[in-house]
Amino acid sequence: MNSFYFLKSLLVCSLIFAFSVEATLGNIVCENLNKDSCAFAVSSSGKRCVLEKNVRRSGKEVFVCTTSQIDTDQVTNWIESDRCLKACGLDRNVLGISSDSLLDSNFMQKLCSTQCYTGCPNIVDLYFNLAVGEGVYLPSLCQTDGDNKRRGMSEIRSSGNVAPGPTVPAKFVVDVSPAMAPSPTGPF
Repeated sequence: MNSFYFLKSLLVCSLIFAFSVEATLGNIVCENLNKDSCAFAVSSSGKRCVLEKNVRRSGKEVFVCTTSQIDTDQVTNWIESDRCLKACGLDRNVLGISSDSLLDSNFMQKLCSTQCYTGCPNIVDLYFNLAVGEGVYLPSLCQTDGDNKRRGMSEIRSSGNVAPGPTVPAKFVVDVSPAMAPSPTGPF
């Protein structure tokens, strides 16, 4: 009987120790982060955290931190510093992850600044990968200046495949007769 209580006590102590070591090591779980630390954070598994906005039935907006499917190359357990956000021209309240900011020349100037580019590896890693996804090499874009930088940014704008237009003139006809919505159960 005493051995049962001893084993039970040992199990409880082991669990408490395991959880306290995990908390001490600072494992970051995106879903546990608040709005003020979510954006640009990286979980202990190496996935990027994303701030999202949900609207409840009452109409109240609620901000939620979730784990994205985007892996980082080198960073884990990271909450971005306010110093880096300021140096790189970023906002802590940004929703989602997007390459759209690469089109903003003011943002690119801050991202390519020495303070950001050499001092904020997490942010540079994120935007490096976003640029690659758009077919642009971030270090080359940061080294160019003036019109050449605009040319590089235009590559981002036109990165999608575009179907060619018609080779023969087409006549467009507008039908203004009322149309019926399709039936949810199929034709009559």
